Amino acid sequence: MDASVRREQILNMIGRCESPVSASSLAKTLNVSRQVIVGDIALLRAQGHEIIATARGYMVPAFKELHQYLGKVACRHTSEDTKDELYTIVDLGAVVVNVIVEHEIYGEITGSLNLTGKKDVDLFMNQVASSEVKLLSALTMGVHLHTIACRDKAHFEQVCKALETKGYLFQD
Repeated sequence: MDASVRREQILNMIGRCESPVSASSLAKTLNVSRQVIVGDIALLRAQGHEIIATARGYMVPAFKELHQYLGKVACRHTSEDTKDELYTIVDLGAVVVNVIVEHEIYGEITGSLNLTGKKDVDLFMNQVASSEVKLLSALTMGVHLHTIACRDKAHFEQVCKALETKGYLFQD
């Protein structure tokens, strides 16, 4: 199969799925190695295609259609409060796009999340619990940013107020 045809198929496959598609799954379907898929994704991104990599696979940001406003919020809490923090955001109909920490050596580190509901949060938290990997916020004593996709600014402010009420907003 021609590489350009394969890349078009990759775009079609991840574009029509609402949940992430793993590189292994794409590789199996297209009869190539996982490394070929990873390379194809890198080339597609370089061409300007917006493809998000999550711990569960690749996806295109479908939330942009319904969530036109992107805001950032600074939070601080224990790792035990992470699930409740994320539930607070998605229960209000917002999307947790990513988590960002400021590392003293590497600078800004961003992890894609794209959590749209409790099911996504549960999957994420189960992955954290079943691995030896720590949350990014563990590197910064719980301080982190989230990019949150909302319908509009008022919706974002509603999310911020709910996080503030629970004591999760970072206030120096």
